[in-house]
Amino acid sequence: MTKLPIRPLALVAFMAGAALLAGCISRGEAAARAERPQARFIKGIDGFYGPESAKYDAEQDVWFVTAMLGPGSKRDGAAYVVRIPAGPLGPPTLFIEGGKNGAVLNAPKGMAIHGDTLWMADIDVLRGFDRRTGAPLAAIDFRPHHAMLLNDVTVGRDGLLYVTDTGIEMSPVGVLHPGGDRIFVVGPNHAVGVVARGNALGRPNGIIPAARGNDLTVVSFDPFRSQVYTVRPGDPRHALTVSFTGKGKFDGVEPLPGGRVLVSCWNDSSIHVVGPGSADEKIITGLSQPADIGVDTRRNRIAIPQVVRGRVEFWELPAEP
Repeated sequence: MTKLPIRPLALVAFMAGAALLAGCISRGEAAARAERPQARFIKGIDGFYGPESAKYDAEQDVWFVTAMLGPGSKRDGAAYVVRIPAGPLGPPTLFIEGGKNGAVLNAPKGMAIHGDTLWMADIDVLRGFDRRTGAPLAAIDFRPHHAMLLNDVTVGRDGLLYVTDTGIEMSPVGVLHPGGDRIFVVGPNHAVGVVARGNALGRPNGIIPAARGNDLTVVSFDPFRSQVYTVRPGDPRHALTVSFTGKGKFDGVEPLPGGRVLVSCWNDSSIHVVGPGSADEKIITGLSQPADIGVDTRRNRIAIPQVVRGRVEFWELPAEP
C-alpha cells in the first residue's frame, strides 16, 4: 500500500437516520424521545479498509483512526493509521503504515495516549508510536502470556497501562472464541501482569478508567449477554460490579460527565448512554457494527468507526444525553 485508500469525503443525510429510527420505535416512544436531546450527524468519511478505533488527541486537535486490511487476527503487516484534523474533519492523511519507516502493524485496534506515546493493541503486541511523528517507540510482546486478541488499551488513574484480551479469533469464517479472556496491566519496565481473568469477563473489549478511584470500566463482547462492569486492580477475587446488561456485543466505551458512559453495540447497531441518573438511552441508531468509539472533548463529538462498511462517522453529542 503506497497511498491512503480513502475516497473523497461523503455526507450521509441525517434525515435518513431519523427515518430509520422512527421505523423502529412506537409513536409514543418517538414523541417522548423528540422532547429529549439527540445526537446530530456531522459528517462521514468513507473508503477505509477495516477502520476499528478512533482516538482524539486534544493537544494536537486531531483524530487517529486505526485500520486493518484483513481479518482482525491476521498478521499481515499491512495495517495503517490515519490522522484527521478535528476541526474541519478532513482530509485524512496517512500517519503510520505497516512495513514503512520501521513500523510493524498487523491489525491494530484500541488506542491510548500516554505522554507523547500513542499506544495501540495489535493482536498479541502492544505497540507504541510517537504521537507527533508516527515513529515507532516500543513494542511490548504479550505472546509469552499467550494473548489471543488484545483489543483495547487505556491509561489508569495510577499511570499504568491496562489492556483487554477478548479471547477471540477474528477469522475469515467469523469470530471464534478459543478463550483466555483477561485484563492485563503493564507496569514499570514494561512488566506485564494480570488484573482479572476467566469467562466471567464475558470477552472484555473496551476499557476506560472508572469515574472514581483506580477502578476500571469495561464492556464485554459476549454475543448474547454483554455487560458494562467495573474491575478493581489488586482485588484477588477478580470481582466484577455490573452496572448494565445488554443483548450482546458491546465494543467501545467512552466516559461522560456524572459517571455515565457511551457504549457502542453491534447487536442493535446503536450507541447507548448508560449510567447513574440516566436510563439506557440509544442516542444514535442505524449503524453497521460500530467499533471502538472516541470523543472529541473540545467539540462534544463522537467518532464511530464501522469496520465492515469501511466508514467513520462523526456526530455531535447532545448537551445532556
